[in-house]
Amino acid sequence: MSDSLARAVRNVPGTVASIDWDALAPHEARRLREFGLDEGVEVELIKPGGWMGGPAAVRIGRMTVALRRHVAEAIRIVVPAE
Repeated sequence: MSDSLARAVRNVPGTVASIDWDALAPHEARRLREFGLDEGVEVELIKPGGWMGGPAAVRIGRMTVALRRHVAEAIRIVVPAE
């Protein structure tokens, strides 16, 4: 089962199942692609966005990046069962 990256459990790695590219502006989609984000890439929510809708800190490979909440919502991830 997949869930959005914005609602992932902190510090638990998951794999990108899909990205709703149509929900993103062209410059947002380009930025994600520049980070190497695509299906099959491992990601991890480090710090969720604040209650005021601030950006989330996300680890993509060895990089930590800030993503706006609507961008993190467009990314569906799968976390392996324990």
